[in-house]
Amino acid sequence: MSLHEQYAEDLALHALNALEGDVRASLEKHLESCSGCRQELEQLRGDSVLLAMSTAGPKPPQRSRQRLLEAVAKEPRGLSAAAQRRPGFNWWAAFGWAAAVAMLVVVIQLRRQNAGLQESVSQLGSLIGKQTIELENARRVAEAITAPDALRVELVAAKAPPVPRGKAFYLRNRNSLVFVASNLAPLPADKIYELWLFPKSGGAPIPAGMFKPDANGSASVVNPRLPAGVEAKAFAVTLEPESGSHDAPRGTAVMAGGA
Repeated sequence: MSLHEQYAEDLALHALNALEGDVRASLEKHLESCSGCRQELEQLRGDSVLLAMSTAGPKPPQRSRQRLLEAVAKEPRGLSAAAQRRPGFNWWAAFGWAAAVAMLVVVIQLRRQNAGLQESVSQLGSLIGKQTIELENARRVAEAITAPDALRVELVAAKAPPVPRGKAFYLRNRNSLVFVASNLAPLPADKIYELWLFPKSGGAPIPAGMFKPDANGSASVVNPRLPAGVEAKAFAVTLEPESGSHDAPRGTAVMAGGA
C-alpha cells in the first residue's frame, strides 16, 4: 500500500471535519509536505459540498425511525454506550455521515482508477501510431516492387566484367524508390556509396541516399527523401567521400542504368 493510499480514508474524514486527535494531527503534518494529498483534500471538499447539496430529502416516517432505534439498541456497534445513551443523539445524522464518508472513499478510488485507465489508453495510442507508420512503410516497399507501372532499372558495373549489380524500383506518382545491390566491393577508408537519380527533364542529378554494403557485398536504399513527381531517366551509384556529395556526383562511377 502506498503512503497516499494509507491516508485515503483520513482525507475523506478530514474533508468532512470529522477527524480528531492524533490522527488529525498526523494527517495535517503529512499535508504540509505532500502537495498531492493537499490537492486531493481540496477536491474532496468540493465533492462533499456537491454531495451535501444532493442529499436533501423527506424526513423518514417516525415508525421507521423507532424500528431502527430498537434494532440498534439490541445490537450496539461502533459507538460507545455513553454515546448511545446521550440525550438527543441523532442516529439518522450518524448514518448520513457514514454514508458521506463511504461515498467520498469511493470517489477517491474511482478517480485513481480513471487516471490509470487514461495512462493505459495513452500508451495504447502511441503503440498503434508506431505500428501504423511501420505498416505504411512496408506497404510502400511492396507497392514500389510489385506495381505494374513501377519503373524497373538494373544497374551494372561501369567496367567489364559487370560484377556489382543493382536494381532500382521507382514509382514516380507515389514518390517511392527501392534500390537493392549485390556483389559490391568493400569500401575504402573514408568512402561511401551514393545513389543518384537523373531526371528525364535534364536537370541536375538528385542524391537518392548513401549506403554501405554488408560483408557479402549487399546493400539497399528504401524510400529516400526525393522531390515529388520527378520522372527518372537513369540511376547511378558512385563512390564518394564518407560525408557524401549532395549537389552532384564527384567520385568514381561504380554502376549506372537507364530506363
